[in-house]
Amino acid sequence: MLPPSLYAETAAPAAPTPPLEGEHRADVCIVGGGFTGLSAALHLAEAGASVLLLEAHEPGWGASGRNGGQVNPGLKPDPDEVERDFGPDLGGRMLALSYGAPDALFALVRRHQIACEARQEGTIRAAIDARSAAAARRSAEQSARRGWPVRYASAEEVAAMTGTARYAGAMVDARGGDVHPLSFARGLARAALAQGARIHGGSPAQRIAREAAGWRVTTPGGAVRATHIVLATNGYTDDLWPGLRRSVVPVFSSIAASAPLADEVARAIMPRRASLYEAGRITVYYRMDRANRLLIGGRGPQRPIGDTGPIRYLTDYAARLWPALAGVRWTHGWNGQLAMTPDHYPHLHEPAPGVIAALGYNGRGVAMATAMGGQIARRLLGTPAEALDMPVTSIRPIPLHGFWRLAVTAKLWEGRIRDRLGL
Repeated sequence: MLPPSLYAETAAPAAPTPPLEGEHRADVCIVGGGFTGLSAALHLAEAGASVLLLEAHEPGWGASGRNGGQVNPGLKPDPDEVERDFGPDLGGRMLALSYGAPDALFALVRRHQIACEARQEGTIRAAIDARSAAAARRSAEQSARRGWPVRYASAEEVAAMTGTARYAGAMVDARGGDVHPLSFARGLARAALAQGARIHGGSPAQRIAREAAGWRVTTPGGAVRATHIVLATNGYTDDLWPGLRRSVVPVFSSIAASAPLADEVARAIMPRRASLYEAGRITVYYRMDRANRLLIGGRGPQRPIGDTGPIRYLTDYAARLWPALAGVRWTHGWNGQLAMTPDHYPHLHEPAPGVIAALGYNGRGVAMATAMGGQIARRLLGTPAEALDMPVTSIRPIPLHGFWRLAVTAKLWEGRIRDRLGL
């Protein structure tokens, strides 16, 4: 059963994914039914591989079905930094993959006719002060130098796009957009099933064991023997594989959704239907959906929630951005866990022969997790690791990982205070 959210009430119907029963064989067994696992399943099945995906709950149950729905281009570090870190060859391929990920996602939606309210109206990286405006300008200049459809917008331009004078400027990338994320996840599942993949919900992987001819994955109702294993559990990674859980920091992100707004109010507060995220110390993001609901999100309580009470700060902030929202009704509040990495890059690992893991999208998982599923498929279909568009690295557990929740909570409060004071 899905946690309560607006998406759970409004998503496209789910395809049947019954629990695994008995013994099965496959070329590839995928653990995790979010964007990474579903994309990998689809790409592999399209290529003729025998694929079986195991999901503990149902496809899209985790962050893939609860996020802000923003299809953002790029990686967290700026383009020049990526090429400094990885060199012009690999760094250039990483940039092509990540900044091209939205176009690839929307092409996937069209090819498989996925009904997910897809809209490619751009992404706005809004600067809350002079410091973040200078950073947005630098990033826009780096992008423009590479010939990408990216520009810097002045404070006046951003006010015209958003209906608020809050911002000091912004980087605007025409390639971004948004989707109904749970509908997108369910659409990926349907497309993978149509290509011959097998998907089993209610089937948590409990144990992975090496066998002479590959691997055996055990669930409460059965088992799968496979040549290859894909671990695609991101913010909900457990101890199924040694050290993997401790290589990322799971962080809850919260979203509040308004009741549908009158057309004149919706046009006034968000004249341009691009999605937006703030470039502050603590990210706030928002977009308008097809029903004129405002969805605003950000870091919040580091525990599960199911209503707007614990995230009043988000709805109060919306009313400060747009005073016309002061009396609006907020109908839904929810959250889910994303995965952060210490170096701010997504991680791709091959911890043993035939085993591949991908996780740690740092809040950019809609486009990047979908793209990473394609990279996993390329690798398992024979592409050498060094020819992939993301580096394959060793699993590196984070020291003192057990203190992450306290550290994250402290950082959230510090960021909110510093952003509010303009420090």
